[in-house]
Formats: sequence, structure tokens, C-alpha cells
Amino acid sequence: MEQRRLGDSGLLVSAVGLGTNNFAGRLHDEAARMVLNEALEQGITFIDTADVYGGGSEEGSGGSESQLGRLLAGRRARFIIATKFGFPMGDSPLERGASRRWIVAEVENSLRRLRTDYIDLYQVHTPDAETPIDETLRALDDLVRSGKVRYVGHSNFAAWQIADADWTARTEHLARPISAQMHYNLLVRGIQAEVIPACVAHGLGIIPYFPLESGFLTGKYKPGGEGHGRLSESARAGGVMSPANFERIAGLERFATERGHSLLDLAFGWLLSQPIVSSVIASASTPDQVRANVAAAEWRLTAPELESVAAL
Repeated sequence: MEQRRLGDSGLLVSAVGLGTNNFAGRLHDEAARMVLNEALEQGITFIDTADVYGGGSEEGSGGSESQLGRLLAGRRARFIIATKFGFPMGDSPLERGASRRWIVAEVENSLRRLRTDYIDLYQVHTPDAETPIDETLRALDDLVRSGKVRYVGHSNFAAWQIADADWTARTEHLARPISAQMHYNLLVRGIQAEVIPACVAHGLGIIPYFPLESGFLTGKYKPGGEGHGRLSESARAGGVMSPANFERIAGLERFATERGHSLLDLAFGWLLSQPIVSSVIASASTPDQVRANVAAAEWRLTAPELESVAAL
């Protein structure tokens, strides 16, 4: 497994990361243990979770972190653990956001659930318009200085927010964000115009989520309703499984097949052929899916191939 630096930091992460948004809610402990064991066997060291994941489980929000804490006992040091905060963890307005009060409280909850005394990468899950970025970064800097957090990052920030956070951290001598977790794949490329240039300029590594667009980029869904999975039952189905996107999928699949690869290979290979991408977060429900994701990530496209994909 290729190891990449996360942004311009010294932190190494596996090119393929394991997303755990389906842990606890969809995977019981033994199934999740099998996935984690296979991830380790395949060289995956980067695990991404969030305090809000696992909301559909008996444990409620925090279920994914709690399950990881149980399953990583005795081998925590073999993984880079990333988690996130910011989305609502309850009905109270005091249980969300990026204020100092909530950050200081919620990091303790995440540490307890994960059964660890430090978090490798602590990420602001979504921008908080009501809290000054200076307050958020100072609270995160305190956590870095205390040793409870090693690095900080953010998710779903606009380009101007990326620049604002980096400028504030630099001028105030605070821990700088090193990563930007974004919705980015062959079909969702909105970050290319402004967010990617901002990340390049400020030394952030991009961590794409939904690299397979909830399974659509595996080719298992067909026009006319053939193929079944979580996407077809979700509120996003109409926007993703549009006639235009099925046409794009057909062209991309032909492109991959002509070069001896699958659409899955192309989805991973296209992302990892971009130096700004540090690790591609992919969830898995079985060991077979872990192996398939890792195998798909081996393709690196040439510059002419990247241009051809852009045209498609």
C-alpha cells in the first residue's frame, strides 16, 4: 500500500483509507472486526470516522467511534485515526458546532468512545457560521499543545474559508489545518475550480469522500432501474442516477475497458493520479470489498489519459 503525506505535514496516511460511516449502524462487531482485520492485512492504516456516525445503531450517535474503540484495543498504534465534530449530537443547540465550549467537551467524548488518549487527525466536520474561525482554531491549538490531538483538518469548507483558516492560523501562530475532506469523484468535480487551487496554495491534502458516489461508480446500477443498493433507496438517488450521469458512466466504462481496467479501477485511479489527493476514503461492509478497493487503487493515469477523462 502506497503511503502519502497528508498535505505538507509529516503525517503519512495510506493511499486508500477506510471510512466507517456504516460501522455500528449497519455492521455488528464481528462483521466490522473482519473488515478492520482485512484493512490491516491490505496495508490500510488510515481510518476515518466521526462523532455523529452510527446514529442508526442502538448506541446512537457516537456508535462508530465506540465500536472502533472496542475493536482496536491492543492495536491502536497501528492505525492513524481521524474523527470529526460539528454536526448535531443531540437536540440541544449546545451539542453541535465549532465553539470552544463544544470542542473541548466533544473531544473528551470522542477520546472516551475511541478508548484512546490521542486523536491523530481532528476535523471540523462542517463550517460553523456562528463561531469565529479564530475561536475554533485556538481551541484546536490548545488540544494539539496538550497532546490530545496531533493534527487538525476540516471538511466541506469553501475556498475562501480554507484561505481564511490558513491565514488566521499562520498569523496567530496556531496549529494549521493540514487536510480538507471533500465530496469529490469522477462525477462530482465542483471543487476543481476554487477549492483545489486553495488547497494547493495553502499546503492542504485533499481527502475525497464518496469516491464511488454511493456505489454508482461501480457500474452496478443500470438505466431502467436495474441494480439495487443503498443509493437507489436514498434521497440522493434522483440527482445521481440521472440519464446524463448514466451516459457519462457508459463513456467512462468504455474508456477503462479499452485499457484493461474496470470502472472501479478508474474511480480510484483517477483520484490517486492527482498529487493533491492524499488518501481516498472508502467504506466497506465485507473483506471482499476492502480487497477490491485496494486492488482498484493501483492504476495511475498518464497525463493524456487524465485529459481524456476530463473530456468525457
